[in-house]
Amino acid sequence: MGSMTYYVALPFLQDKNGAVIPGTPRECPTPAHAVATARRLAVNGAGAVAFSRSGDPSTGEFSDAIVIATFGETASLDDLVDANY
Repeated sequence: MGSMTYYVALPFLQDKNGAVIPGTPRECPTPAHAVATARRLAVNGAGAVAFSRSGDPSTGEFSDAIVIATFGETASLDDLVDANY
């Protein structure tokens, strides 16, 4: 299949204890769309981040995420690597 780049808007919410937790990621067609979506998602939550990730879906090998923009309160993307975002 080859290498592909995915653009993602990831919202962050607060749980009942006030901790910031990731919501459901939304794949976007372009970096600009990911930023606009993250900005919109941040209004209704704790915050959001727009990022990209490149790799080969057939092998499951992906590079580290590259943050495009952040809004509000978010968790570190390093904390989310094990969650496969």
